Formats: sequence, C-alpha cells, structure tokens
Amino acid sequence: MLLSRWRRAVQPDLRLRPPRAKKPRNTRLAATDVDTATDMMPAVPPRLLSRALALALFVAAGPALAQQADQPPGIPISAEAAQRQDVPVLLRNIGAVQSYMSVLVRARVDGTLDRVLFTEGQDVHAGDKLAIIDPRPYAAALAQAQAKKSADEALLANARRDLVRYSNLARSDFASHQQVDTQNATVAQTEATIAGDDAAIQTAKLNLEFCTIVSPIDGRVGLRMVDPGNLIQAASAQGIVSINQIHPIAVVFTLPQDDLPKIHAAMARGPVPVQARSSDNATVLAEGKLLTTDNAIDASTGTIRLKAEFANADNRLWPGQFVNAGAEVDMLRGVVTVPSVAVQRGPNGLYVYLVKPDQTVAMQAVELRQDDGAIAVIAKGVDPGVLVVTNGQSRLQDGSRVTVRQKTAS
Repeated sequence: MLLSRWRRAVQPDLRLRPPRAKKPRNTRLAATDVDTATDMMPAVPPRLLSRALALALFVAAGPALAQQADQPPGIPISAEAAQRQDVPVLLRNIGAVQSYMSVLVRARVDGTLDRVLFTEGQDVHAGDKLAIIDPRPYAAALAQAQAKKSADEALLANARRDLVRYSNLARSDFASHQQVDTQNATVAQTEATIAGDDAAIQTAKLNLEFCTIVSPIDGRVGLRMVDPGNLIQAASAQGIVSINQIHPIAVVFTLPQDDLPKIHAAMARGPVPVQARSSDNATVLAEGKLLTTDNAIDASTGTIRLKAEFANADNRLWPGQFVNAGAEVDMLRGVVTVPSVAVQRGPNGLYVYLVKPDQTVAMQAVELRQDDGAIAVIAKGVDPGVLVVTNGQSRLQDGSRVTVRQKTAS
C-alpha cells in the first residue's frame, strides 16, 4: 500500500519533466552529464520515505513477530528454591492442656457460709483464706469439751485420794483388798475418760479450724459456686470454688505405640523439647519439656499417653485448651527441604515440578524422608537451589511454559 502511494505521488512529476536525450550506451558520461542526470531524478517527499522505511522494517521482522505471537502465554505459578537446612524430627498430635494440679474446695463441716474472702479469677497461694463458715456452734462445742475435761479431772483427783486412803487401811487390815482393787479400777476409768475428753477437745478444735477454709495449693480460683448465706454441708458434692495451678501447666497428648522406642531413646539422651502450637499450627504458643510417658499402652487404640510441662509465664496456655503438641526426638542435619505444598502425589508416586531456565517445567519424581505438613525433607530427586512450583500445579504438565509470579530464593 505504501509503495502504490509513492508511485502515484512520483509519477506526476515524471510527466512534467522533459525527456532525457538519448546517448550511446558505451559512451562515458562527462561530469556535466552526471550532474544533469542527478537533477533529472524524481524528488521523493520525506514523509513517504519514512513510511517506506517503516514498511521495510516490518516486512523484515515479520517472521520473528509471527513466531512470537504463535507461542502461548505462560501459566502463572509461584515457586520457591529448595534449601539445605537442619530440620527437627517432631512427633505431633493434638493435645489437651491440663492444670498441673486442680482442687475443688469443699466444706469440711456443716454450717452457714458466712463470708467469701476471694475474688473470682484471683491468684492465690497455699494457706490463703478463701471463706468462713459460721464458727459459733463449733466454738461452743469446744468450750463444752473443755468443761467436761475439767470435771473429769476433778473426779480423777478424788479417786486417787481415795485409792491412797484405801491402800493405807488395807495394810492395817481396816479395809479389804477388794476395795483397793475397785478404787484402782475407778482411777484408771477416770484417766481413760480424761483421755477421751482430750480427743473430743481436739475434734472440736479441728471443726472450729475447718470453719475457716484456706487454699491448699497455689493457683487461680474460678467462678464462685456458692454465695454467702447459703447452708452448706460437708457431705455435699458441690464445692465452693475450684482452684487450678497454671504455673507451671501440663499438656497431655497421645502418640502411636510405634513411636515409643524413639521417645525412650530421646529421653535417654536428655530432656526432650516439646512445642505447643495453635490449632492452625502457625503460632508457637509455648515451649516446654517432656515429663513422662504413661505406664501402659492403651490396648483399645494402640496409643501411648505423654505428659509435657510448660512454664506458661505469659498465660498463653489455659486448662481445657486444645493445642498441637510436638515432641522433638531427633535433628536432621544439612538435609534438602522444600515446602510441603510443592510435593504432589501421582499414580507413579510423589513428584514435584521443577522450573527450568527456559521458563518451562519438568516433572521430577522424589523420595521423602519426612514431611511434617510444612517442610518436606527430600531424600532423593531435588538438589539445593532448584526452583520448585509451590502454587498452580493443577494446570501444569511436563513441559508447560510458566510465568513465575512469586519467587523465594534460597
């Protein structure tokens, strides 16, 4: 199209110019003839010349542009480089947080709840006063027991004086030996009565002490179960308040019985670290140590119960909470790792997609040594530094062209 326009623009100029004189073909042109011939060439406008040049460049680059247009766009993916690092061997399962010690505080004597001395949610120490039951009936019982002892002590003193008199008379045959024996029995009986009085006094003192309810452990009190003014009984199963020790706190979780040898081997080497993670396994709530395993395997489930201890200084663990507990029983040094999401499962086993320098992918079979759901340890198939696809695998096949949207270097 540009050439035709150029011809139409040039041809009118050719008709206006006079025809050139014919000269012999073999005759050389003089200098003046060359100048005349140059002057007789048609004048091309600059605008048409630039268009013609652009058309020539487009024609020359046509095959390359056509080849580039024929290539499909790359499939968008995310990729991450395989790394060499140390990876802990964690045995994980869901665990339940339990208070280290838990007490349901109950009344030990019957009576009216007079006062409550704690605030719900308060931290208390062993020996702190929690509540007071009306002590007046038990104070009266103590005074009664003490009075009875005083009366019995007076009887004992009189019986001992009678025994002395009967003994002197019996030596002079003014009293029978039977009277002396009877008086000895009376003295012994009175002494036993006083011993019973002492026991009654101790019981009365204990009941009076039980009217003041104290905390048996360090911990945090819960919600109050009985309000002041209520009549409470020692035989009642309902308590006044519960106390849970949360510093330290415990986590109980189970593992398959096949993991028991690994656990025992790790405990023989030293303290076994334990992590407590959130339900989504993204946040480490606390770090502690393994205390012990249960003394028997649950035959119905084939699992063993384990108990771990956590300092819980920041109160991130709470009784009744469910966490993901993991015991570190070993450490793999300098192993090749990839994100767990990069590993795919196919009919021929596990594989990953490797990103090649030409922006295509290749399917690579792999063997795993460990996969904890976040990091997969590669035993065979991937070298450190190689890019593996972590997102978008569903649209890929061997040789697909890709566009890496997000890349994480090693």
